[in-house]
Amino acid sequence: MNELELLAKISDPGERAKRVGALIDGHQAAIAELSHVRREAMEAMLASGMTQVQIAAFLDMSKGRISQLLSAGVRPERAFLGTGKLTVAIGAKRETNRTDPSDTLSAESFTAYELLADAARSVGLDACNEVVPAPGNVHLNRPNLVVLTNPRLLPFLSQIMEADPHIRYVADDKGWYLTDLTEGKDYRSPRDQGESADYGYVGRLPRPDGKGSFLYLAGTHAPGTLGAAHFIVNNLADLYRELKARRFSTIVRYEFEPGNQLAVRSVERVTPLYRHES
Repeated sequence: MNELELLAKISDPGERAKRVGALIDGHQAAIAELSHVRREAMEAMLASGMTQVQIAAFLDMSKGRISQLLSAGVRPERAFLGTGKLTVAIGAKRETNRTDPSDTLSAESFTAYELLADAARSVGLDACNEVVPAPGNVHLNRPNLVVLTNPRLLPFLSQIMEADPHIRYVADDKGWYLTDLTEGKDYRSPRDQGESADYGYVGRLPRPDGKGSFLYLAGTHAPGTLGAAHFIVNNLADLYRELKARRFSTIVRYEFEPGNQLAVRSVERVTPLYRHES
């Protein structure tokens, strides 16, 4: 039985209207995503050396229609972030030295969320944030997910990072730091030595259910998380072109103005852009 036949069996007109609305929304989202896939395929045909005239002949369309399709729609690099509304989960810190102990977000982490949300909207996606209170039990098995802050606030992420064959967060008696397993090099935060800089992890990791992946941005301290977000936002098109939605990881160094961890001076990648799959 098709959808139209099912709709005809709904006697209540209000419920029938609601069901129709839900179906229209679903089909519009599917059409938008299919249009994105078609445009990406056409761009790949152009990149292979075909002209718009040749593409038009191959697809049995007019050249004017090909030009229209290539110039319309959302930017293809949105696929690096997701295929629908983003959820940005942010680890919160429990402040116990207050009369009303509560979970709070660092200014750097929330600014990182705002950067990512603005970037998502610029490529046709919406975004919302979700505060993950202590002890950091974040739900990872869902699509279009970005997770912010390091395993100190989100302990389960240290286990998920074991799927990364190149980079890990580890801790010793001096605190948390990043280690590049491939190069055999440790990256301890310059901030711990009084410098106006921090390191951040940027990667796409597998979901525990094996049905997808999520973006993970994590600074050794709060500034590094902001630096990781700056790296994504400033390199979104290049990252999409090089990686699409494949798993990867890298370490970035975020330098900020002395006395103002929100004021970026520079963000540079300090390790290769490691791909996790052949």
